[in-house]
Amino acid sequence: MKFKSAILFLLLCLTIPGVLAQNRQVDTVSTYRSLIPTGKQSLLKNVDMIANLQMALRSDFYEGEHLETKFRVEQFRLEFKGYVHEKIYFRFRHRYTSTFEPQSIDKIIKGVDFAFVRFDVSEKVQLTIGKTFADWGGIEFDLNPIYVYEFSDIIEKADNFLTGVGAYWQATERNGFSFQILNSRTQSFEELYQGHPELEGSDIPLAAVVNWRGKFLDGKFTTLWSYSLFNEAKDTFKNYIALGNQLKLDKWTIAYDFKWSKEDLDRTGIISEDVPDDLYPWALENTLYYSHWTKIDYRFAKKWGASFTGFIDQAKWLDDIDPEKTTDHWRTGYGVIPSIEFYPWSDINLKFFAVYVGRFYNYSSYAESRVGLVDYQTGRFAIGIISPLKIF
Repeated sequence: MKFKSAILFLLLCLTIPGVLAQNRQVDTVSTYRSLIPTGKQSLLKNVDMIANLQMALRSDFYEGEHLETKFRVEQFRLEFKGYVHEKIYFRFRHRYTSTFEPQSIDKIIKGVDFAFVRFDVSEKVQLTIGKTFADWGGIEFDLNPIYVYEFSDIIEKADNFLTGVGAYWQATERNGFSFQILNSRTQSFEELYQGHPELEGSDIPLAAVVNWRGKFLDGKFTTLWSYSLFNEAKDTFKNYIALGNQLKLDKWTIAYDFKWSKEDLDRTGIISEDVPDDLYPWALENTLYYSHWTKIDYRFAKKWGASFTGFIDQAKWLDDIDPEKTTDHWRTGYGVIPSIEFYPWSDINLKFFAVYVGRFYNYSSYAESRVGLVDYQTGRFAIGIISPLKIF
């Protein structure tokens, strides 16, 4: 009897946990519902979630001397986009490698690239409202940022994502035009220009952007040209021109940009940053920046490609406020970026890369003697991964 009782007790000990475990699994399925209701999951077929990333192991150098080697997330931008209606499109992209501070002008954090709604009025006309990209032309800025290892000066220093409204018109099969009215900046005049004593912030700090996209030679040659006018302060403006051109052949893609920025008030800010506060403690006036940028891509094998990016950035100070000034030229910057890229899978847009980013800065004799600047160079070698990972 004692033996039978012991066997029965043992069977109960083995059976009860299994029953309880089954009950817990059943409860989990019946109690916890999907975050997205089953009836609305079909809507996701029109929505994309993309994790845009560039991560690398990088080694930094200054004047040829090694500084440090570290892993770094160069770019991470999480994106949602799609249609909520056949005529209404939205796009949201958050840059996690930027500041999370809300900006004083548009009240949205600077790290948000896109937060806009687009209305497809017709097959040829689209209207956009919200925070979007300033459609100011050039192939460099039109690239997904995760594919750019280093931006040229004008793009690096600009407020590239601004709030406003825009319209796009596909006039012909080969020609499209856009027009935007945007905030000219994300920060206030006082924040950005340190309360310039001789200028007053504008009551209408807006920007107008006109863009032309052209296609020629069966789409092999494309243009991306624009003109922008920014109101930086009362009776103070920035004129910006970008002329982007790209040629696509069988294995080659060749792009060239010319960018020109004439600034009544130093919006790009490179020269103002170089001049110490004890000389001029506010943003300088009458500056000029222009850039020649080129990128050559060669897909020499099915899974292998090589790329070279090079640019020359010029900075000039045209004002004569300084009696010791001997030239308008301030500095010349060079960028040299060769890379090799490996595409392991044909069914996913992902690549591994090895890249060297060399930057060289040469100052005029005036900048050297007046401010004490000296020529220098920096370098960066990196091995990493790039992909716009489509989650759904």
